[in-house]
Amino acid sequence: MLNDAAEYFGALRDTLLLAEWQVYIIGWDIHSKTRLVGPSGRAADGLPIELGAFLSELLKVKPMLRINILIWDFAALYAVEREWHSADKFTVESDDRIQFCMDASLPLGSSEHQKIVVIDHVVAFVGGLDLTIRRWDTSEHLAAHPLRHDPDGKAYPPFHDVQCMVEGEAAAALGEIATARWATAGRASKGCETVECERWPASVLAGARQVQTGIARTELRTASQGGIDEVARLFEASIGSASRFIYIENQFISATKIAEALAQRMVDVPSLHVLIVTPKAHLSWLESRAMQGGRGGFIGPFVTAGVAGRLRILYPSVHDHGLSAAVMVHSKVMIVDDRFLRIGSANLNNRSMGADTECDLAFEATTVEHRNFISSLRRRLIGHFCGVTEVELAGHEDDLLGFVDFHAQNGAGRALLPIDCERTPAGAVTGIIQPIADPKQPLDLERAARRMWNGRTLLAVCGTVVALAGLALAWRMTSLSDYTDIGYVASFISQHSHSAWAPLLAVMVFVLGGLIVFPVIVIVAATAVALGPWMGAISATAGVLASALVLFLIGRFLGHRRLQSLLGARALRVQDRITGKGVVAVAMIRMVPVAPFSLVNMLAGASQLRLSDFLLGTVLGMAPGIVTMAAFGAQIADFAKNSSWSTAVPLGLIVLLWIAICLAVQFIVTWWSGRRT
Repeated sequence: MLNDAAEYFGALRDTLLLAEWQVYIIGWDIHSKTRLVGPSGRAADGLPIELGAFLSELLKVKPMLRINILIWDFAALYAVEREWHSADKFTVESDDRIQFCMDASLPLGSSEHQKIVVIDHVVAFVGGLDLTIRRWDTSEHLAAHPLRHDPDGKAYPPFHDVQCMVEGEAAAALGEIATARWATAGRASKGCETVECERWPASVLAGARQVQTGIARTELRTASQGGIDEVARLFEASIGSASRFIYIENQFISATKIAEALAQRMVDVPSLHVLIVTPKAHLSWLESRAMQGGRGGFIGPFVTAGVAGRLRILYPSVHDHGLSAAVMVHSKVMIVDDRFLRIGSANLNNRSMGADTECDLAFEATTVEHRNFISSLRRRLIGHFCGVTEVELAGHEDDLLGFVDFHAQNGAGRALLPIDCERTPAGAVTGIIQPIADPKQPLDLERAARRMWNGRTLLAVCGTVVALAGLALAWRMTSLSDYTDIGYVASFISQHSHSAWAPLLAVMVFVLGGLIVFPVIVIVAATAVALGPWMGAISATAGVLASALVLFLIGRFLGHRRLQSLLGARALRVQDRITGKGVVAVAMIRMVPVAPFSLVNMLAGASQLRLSDFLLGTVLGMAPGIVTMAAFGAQIADFAKNSSWSTAVPLGLIVLLWIAICLAVQFIVTWWSGRRT
């Protein structure tokens, strides 16, 4: 068992140096700039440190070696996190001895999630670690480590994961799985005969020998073969055999079926206790909505069953040299009663049970030595989170949960702290995202599309689109365009400019204009021309806020799902730029519009955006335009009535001033947002 990427990368490097014939690398991600080094951060073999360059140089000293790399053909959603043109960076100057395959054989919405490396079918690695960046860390998990940074030099938090290294029949079986995965992706490979040569490096000490080993997979159903659900069935079977203590490390806990099985077993066996170590939070917005949001549902069965007192869901925290950090837990480990050990790629989420490809190794103790190995491993894992030794933990086996609680309450620098499941994301956005991002089976998008896009839906959507498009075109290309003239609107408001009700009339024009998708910038300019700089600015500001508020409330009434079903993908794109970013997002979208004023208001209302953030962002974003037009309303009106060079030049200068004001406001808003964060 290799605890954390520093141990794994070092062991893998030493093993690759012994390879002669064929290497399979199967994973979710890979990066050519990954530093393939051990805990020291250095390499003593004279080959490059970075993975891509290391493999290229390895081929030069291994004339018969071939390397097959298969990585998930990732969804566009992860494009920002991935290395561009990975295939070229690994295969250049390899004389076709490095084959790189982006696996697109899986259904849309499913992923290749196995993490397997097989060397000459003699030694293999399985676990939660991909050969990619932002994974390397030592088991010390320092709050800040000088070598823990990505290729751009950006530091990342402490990162924990576990990988398993095996040889013999288990490695040969994993070689068959890797070969089959390669073939399923549509690639042919030369066979690799099993060799008798030693491939286990002297630098890695074996933890146990002659251990009964199983392989649990999730494989998707295809036209030629049925699906495989060994991952889910092994979870249920191992939980059903527990009697004393279950230790789990997992990146995601959102599979309520697993939670129900655990809770029921705890009811049936009152002596059973469960410790789950998981991340405090997830880094990406998608993961926080889809997986972190599922924690509430995961804890529910334990509360209902009345066994939550014998359960701990904790995250590791470190505090050293005046710095604090939560350790990112990416591992997938399960230990049952110190007689069953499981290490692999499968998370405790729905998609690992049926929507993604997964591969776990399971070990069953048949001797006292095996049980001692597994119990030592459990204590090592818990101990390295808490900063205590295996011996110290062994003295508290009778009340291990109590010891972990007491250790954390005493303010230890390294401790396992409670997860606050009540603070997990919720709301309409999470309700929509979670079933898609964490499905129990592959998404049948063609079938979903057929069900969604029936005649009635098509008629409603097409009617809405035609109506909106027609209204927008009408303001531009029909006789209605006469009414969008600044002079016309200004003259309408000017008729009552001497009345005390003039500002109220202007506000009503803004509200009505918003309801009929009238260009708001025309009303702002017309109000400034008709009422003068001071009253025009005040009235325009009040009108913009009133119109925005009315449409915001309409959007809030319609709700996220109903509005999105009417407006489609464009609504989602605009809303993604608003939700969760508060004042800054609203201000920016006002200054650089990506959608009509009215549409933005309705989408903001349908989102989870706070009303106070929306109104403040609207004022900040619209202020440059309102101020500029209020100050130079006469020049704008003059140009509208008499277009010439003499009027165009002053107007051009006004536009430049407007841009300068926008940039200044953007700087102020961004600075303020940084201080607020």
